[in-house]
Amino acid sequence: METASHPHGEMRRSDREITDRAEIDAILNAGKVMRIALVDGDTPFLVPIFYCYDGKSIYFHSAKSGSKIDIIKRNNKVCFEIGIKHGFIEDAMACDFEAKHKTVIGLGRAVFVKDEAEKIAALDRIVALFTDKHFEYPQTNLDRTAVLRIDIESIKGKKHGYA
Repeated sequence: METASHPHGEMRRSDREITDRAEIDAILNAGKVMRIALVDGDTPFLVPIFYCYDGKSIYFHSAKSGSKIDIIKRNNKVCFEIGIKHGFIEDAMACDFEAKHKTVIGLGRAVFVKDEAEKIAALDRIVALFTDKHFEYPQTNLDRTAVLRIDIESIKGKKHGYA
């Protein structure tokens, strides 16, 4: 997985770039909602989803049908964004207000998880974001739930307003 090269080129404000992979991973682990951007022909599609990160890949779940799933079946390239600690930095001039944030943006490919153990592990990680309770998944629920893994190809982090 590469961190330096990105199709958007060099970060204009290099003083805001996060280059420490541990800090990028901390943002990935701290978030709960990710936005994924997909492309269907020449039409962009953006959707917020709950996710989990296992230190290597990002997982999310979905119904087995719908716009997001249909698009991924045609084009599994995704762009994802995870942001935490959003706010603003006030200034005396309106045009000098700035966003306070920690953000990760990356590119990858969405892969449908077929292995049931991997699927359950991902669902357990997603559920653990919201509760300490452990759940069993009835086979009927597993059968009608898609779990997808984003294999990360490139990733960048950016922050402003934080040390």
